[in-house]
Amino acid sequence: MKRKLLSAVLSAAMVLSLAACGGTASDSSADTSGETSEATEASDETADGESYTIGITAFAEHESLENCRKGFLQGLEEEGIVEGENLTVSYENAQTDMGTASTIADSFVADAVDLICAIATPSAMAAYNSTMGTDIPVVYTAVSDPVAAELADEDGKPVGNITGTSDELPVEQQLKLIRAVLPDAKKIGIIYTTSETNSLSTIETYKELAGNYDFEIVEKGIDKIGDVELAANELAGQVDCFSNLTDNTVVSAMQVEINAANEAGIPVFGSEIEQVKEGCLGCEGIDYVNLGVQTGKMAAQILKGEAQASEMPYEVLPEAESYLNQEVATNLGIELSEEVRGNATEIFEEITLQETE
Repeated sequence: MKRKLLSAVLSAAMVLSLAACGGTASDSSADTSGETSEATEASDETADGESYTIGITAFAEHESLENCRKGFLQGLEEEGIVEGENLTVSYENAQTDMGTASTIADSFVADAVDLICAIATPSAMAAYNSTMGTDIPVVYTAVSDPVAAELADEDGKPVGNITGTSDELPVEQQLKLIRAVLPDAKKIGIIYTTSETNSLSTIETYKELAGNYDFEIVEKGIDKIGDVELAANELAGQVDCFSNLTDNTVVSAMQVEINAANEAGIPVFGSEIEQVKEGCLGCEGIDYVNLGVQTGKMAAQILKGEAQASEMPYEVLPEAESYLNQEVATNLGIELSEEVRGNATEIFEEITLQETE
């Protein structure tokens, strides 16, 4: 934005200089018509208000994070910052590769964007590292534990020019749901990626609380997306159900996990609404579109100069909601009690898989 305005000023100065030196109208129009048009465009933009350029980086490609992105842009739009009008957006996906996440963040810094939106913990950590020593703010979303990721201190305050929203899992409510749906279950299987800080933090919470509901956590750590199938097949014969974390690698291969669970005749409990739509039995989770909207509104404050990222504690959605899938329950021969159904925010009657492009 600033570079465009500077170009416009220089263009106008050049036209005046040509006129002072006796240049003809035809001479100047031949060389500066495009630049004059750019000057007019810049004048229009500044007359109407600020315009912004942001970079959005997501760590993985799955519906939860896509909903964050959609919600983020919606939140900005509700605050008057609209893509294609006064907002230019560059979007990149790291495809669950940490090195790629760092490269994307570095490129946004090189482009001198006005703000980086980082979706998921690894992308947030990469963006924070890349922006150190610059004045580019980072706003993250879908970060389960900002403190464990060293993006916030114990009081929730930013450690630098970075803030955002957390999708911390309501683990205790999830355990209560599993117990209500599976009264005789003993063991819960959890697959997690050893390099995802968010997963390491959440699985510890599961271990701390599981005994309160007479559960044992059987865990399996993986390194990459290709490990999900073997881990799921190994665990399926040892546990009564699976429960997903907000683990981007595992969620990206969720259908592999569900296939292994179906073969064993056990359910998978998801970590958010889209996973329940796509074949998990149920979850206590949050709406990621709403989380994205909340994040977009925070970003709008920063872009407008109404707040500084470094002074904004991270935020969370006020409460989780319960979702169930009746078709999954029917396929597995699981009866959902009236109490369980009555506590659900929404019950989906069928499995709806997203088509891949």
